[in-house]
Amino acid sequence: MLVSVIDLVGEDRLSWLGGLLVGSMFGFFAQRSRFCLRAAAVEFSRGDGGPRLAVWLLTFAAALLGTQALVALGWIEVSEARQLGQRGSISGAIVGGLMFGSGMILARGCASRLLVLSANGNLRALLSGLVFVVTAQASYRGLLSPAREWLTSLWQVDGGQSRDIMAMFGAGTPEKLAFGALWLLAGLTLAFRSELSRRLILSAFLTCAAVVAGWLFTYQLAQASFSPVALKSLTFSGPSAELLMLVLNSAYLRLGFDLGVIPGVFLGSFVAAALTRELRLEGFSDGLGMRRYLLGAMLMGFGAMLAGGCAVGAGVTGASVFALTAWLVLGGMWLGAGVTDFTFDRAPQSQSTADSPASSK
Repeated sequence: MLVSVIDLVGEDRLSWLGGLLVGSMFGFFAQRSRFCLRAAAVEFSRGDGGPRLAVWLLTFAAALLGTQALVALGWIEVSEARQLGQRGSISGAIVGGLMFGSGMILARGCASRLLVLSANGNLRALLSGLVFVVTAQASYRGLLSPAREWLTSLWQVDGGQSRDIMAMFGAGTPEKLAFGALWLLAGLTLAFRSELSRRLILSAFLTCAAVVAGWLFTYQLAQASFSPVALKSLTFSGPSAELLMLVLNSAYLRLGFDLGVIPGVFLGSFVAAALTRELRLEGFSDGLGMRRYLLGAMLMGFGAMLAGGCAVGAGVTGASVFALTAWLVLGGMWLGAGVTDFTFDRAPQSQSTADSPASSK
């Protein structure tokens, strides 16, 4: 079927349309479900275990389970995915994950969340997102690239079985499916305890469906195409930096999956907010808040390029194929977020409460 579509519209245009549709699905349902790693990490670090953590767990587990189900059915083969097939960096994953986790607390949102909020009229998210993209590009090919390359080279791992965390323990697809089912059970349990509405649960599942759809679409396109097509799914750091440079430096854009994802997410989130009348302009309240957001965006930009992905690209997409580095990145994000939340948000609040007149009575 895809062969006839390729003949009709062209491979590049079809790839772009696929990215646009997958991105729109993610943007729409991420906006409706309030999917956000930063909010989930804050709830977890504070011991709350509330609805934001439940939404993240459901999305993460369903993406994991859905991707591995496609592998089990023989509908996709993920061994050639960048997260598994290419050489990776352990040091980059650990340091990058910590930096990204810290940055998303300061910026009050990860890269994908900033894009979703920007489409709703949040000017704080828009400015932070632009700083994130510029920093990511500088880390990839610009002034910050020597530092990134040095940190990446400290501890590397070969592609193949060495990057499959489950293969390291002799586990295969059945064990991966069982592991994903355990995560899903944990997410559903927390969702019911948090009295999550059916709408939020469904939106969480459909958010993860975009990740699974990305894997399936690019794999099927690679099978139907006469030229090499990279197997991939949703990620935001590299594509957003690439899109920025193409807009600034090129009069013509070569269409592709990544180039469709970013505008797709923006469009999907905008439509979701418009339908529910949640479009509103929001700005900074003071200069101190702006400095915090911008510092967080810079940490995320460098951390994402160092880690090889953002909270979705590494934390969900990469983890769904059990890439060792992706799981290290994810762990670093949670740890960095917890420490930063305690240092910048919880500790000052506790001190303020202790210093208040009421507390001294």
